[in-house]
Amino acid sequence: MTHTRLAIDVGGTFTDVFVFNENTGEVFVTKTSSTPSNPEQGILNGIEKAELNGKDIKIFSHGTTVGTNALIERKLPKTALITTKGFRDVTEIRRGTKEDIWDTYKDTAKPYIQRRDRFEVTERIDYEGNIVEAIQEDEIRALAKKLKRRNTESIAVCFLNAYVNGENEVKVKEILKEELPDVYVCISSEVLPEIFEHERMSTTIINAVLGPIMSNYINKLSDEMRKKGYEEEILVLHSGGGVMTSSTVPRYAARLASSGIAAGAIASKHIAKLCGFNNAIGLDMGGTSTDISLMYDGDIRITKDWSIEYGYPIGFPSIEILTIGAGGGSLAWKDAGGSLRNGPQSAGAVPGPACYGRGGTEPTNSDANLVLGRLGVNLLDGTMQLDKEAAIQAVKKIADEFNHSVEEAANAIIEVANANMSDAVRLISVRRGYDPRDFALVAFGGAGPLHGAYLAKDLNIPKIIIPSHPGVAAAMGCLLVDVRHDISKTYVKKANDVSIEELTSQFNDLRIEAKALLEDEGISDETSTLMNYMDLRYKGQWRSLAVVVPDQLTSLDDVLAAFHREHEREFAFSDQEQVVEIYGLRVTAIGTVPKPDFPQYAPEGSIDDAYKETRPVYFEGKYVETKVYNRDKLPVYTQLPGPAIVDQLDTTTVIPPGFTAEVDVYKNIIITVN
Repeated sequence: MTHTRLAIDVGGTFTDVFVFNENTGEVFVTKTSSTPSNPEQGILNGIEKAELNGKDIKIFSHGTTVGTNALIERKLPKTALITTKGFRDVTEIRRGTKEDIWDTYKDTAKPYIQRRDRFEVTERIDYEGNIVEAIQEDEIRALAKKLKRRNTESIAVCFLNAYVNGENEVKVKEILKEELPDVYVCISSEVLPEIFEHERMSTTIINAVLGPIMSNYINKLSDEMRKKGYEEEILVLHSGGGVMTSSTVPRYAARLASSGIAAGAIASKHIAKLCGFNNAIGLDMGGTSTDISLMYDGDIRITKDWSIEYGYPIGFPSIEILTIGAGGGSLAWKDAGGSLRNGPQSAGAVPGPACYGRGGTEPTNSDANLVLGRLGVNLLDGTMQLDKEAAIQAVKKIADEFNHSVEEAANAIIEVANANMSDAVRLISVRRGYDPRDFALVAFGGAGPLHGAYLAKDLNIPKIIIPSHPGVAAAMGCLLVDVRHDISKTYVKKANDVSIEELTSQFNDLRIEAKALLEDEGISDETSTLMNYMDLRYKGQWRSLAVVVPDQLTSLDDVLAAFHREHEREFAFSDQEQVVEIYGLRVTAIGTVPKPDFPQYAPEGSIDDAYKETRPVYFEGKYVETKVYNRDKLPVYTQLPGPAIVDQLDTTTVIPPGFTAEVDVYKNIIITVN
């Protein structure tokens, strides 16, 4: 009988495994090395390490970096673009912007499809959706033969104004499927029927280059899981904070471009709510990077302005996550101006930090934490031994550069890393109109609990939550999401010029499409929820804000009032006399997946049972004899005054002097800044 829920998060360094037994309420976690060259193998290794039989698995949900890595490394199938005559170079012209406007030497990454593989055809649709020039079938068939000779594996079709009428694109797709039945084809009017040709083309291209990759990956993984006895659908986390089944992956492959990153934000939201907080900032610090998310009033921020590489946006709704190059393996270095820097370069999994003993020699955050005594020499329950002498020698390079002691250099490395992360938190909070003092900080990932208390102190955040299994919290997040699809369309009209009947009709069309997607996923009506959203802006503006629209719309008064309030909070400005314009309509379809009910614990044992040792730890310019505890044995309601160190399988938690920690009934550690 199936009784186990399995969640796996595939990271760049480690593959995290989270197992929940429904019968007993027990949680088992483990980690194994990721296998980038064969991503499904790391998952299978994790399942084997967890000693799971496929027949015992009830739900298998996972996040993967396959799409992310493919885009960054440009390991992509041979893909062609077919577009309207005269628009071949839209993807190269982009918006003409740069990520850093002051760096004249840094070029934007090259397009995913090179110019020689971008083709123009005769067609034209005007802005109202009228066909000015129909498709010439002979031209498309001749182009298909050329693409066949070139061994094209995937094709993106994006025509001007196809967002308002996709008829020409549909005809091209039908012809291509006749001529090239084995080639992956996607069209912009199906992928993202929204205005702005660059954003729509970019999303369609990314969907096309990832389609064959994600299809191949999910098919291989499905075959291997069937061999293990698992017959259910494999759920894959997507950027919008939901999951899709393996059968839907090929259609919306671009949504998986940030699959693994979203899991941490979902986990952060769940953990914060368990602890009674509706406002929370998630800090997921791993080996190479830190992902920061924000939940306000119980909802995670969603954005449609995101990309894996700057200049190539993906138009699907995504959890807003700010990623910076700050992780346990981030390298410390001295720049040309003589300043100490930290990251974004990383030692990665191989060779890794110097203390890993795999050939790394440059100083990293992990080496600095080990030198300061905050990190012990035994990791993963003693299965991984760290080389402290190698860490000292690495950090000594920075010490010699700045004429510091090794301890001073290690402390400076950590302070720079903390400052980088604090700045990133301010970007996603203060810059958006949120006061960090109104939030709790959920610190997780392999390195988050080492740094969380210092960030909270710097940002005046009063509470820090360390989940019970912080190193695999992102994997746990994969079990806490529902099947989700977002269906949208561009709809530009003044709010006071549109009738309620017309809006209701438009939303009904979107809801029919959204419901069909859930039915394809095997979701019943009883577990389905459809939510309407309207993108609004002041007339003449470019940026819009999404506002919830009730299912039974009788008036726009409440919707407009909500828009004015949100605009005031986001931009510190609102004007109720201004004309408000509708920019787009969206329906979010949610198919509820049963969530695990995590157990609460009663206090058992004493803090003495959890005591491991006392070791010198460097705090505020000096070594302090600090007690080290085994987290698995810490009783519920335990009070821990700082300084203290808490060890567990997947991470180490630092409670500095001046902080107090308490263990709650879910075995989360809640640290308070005194």
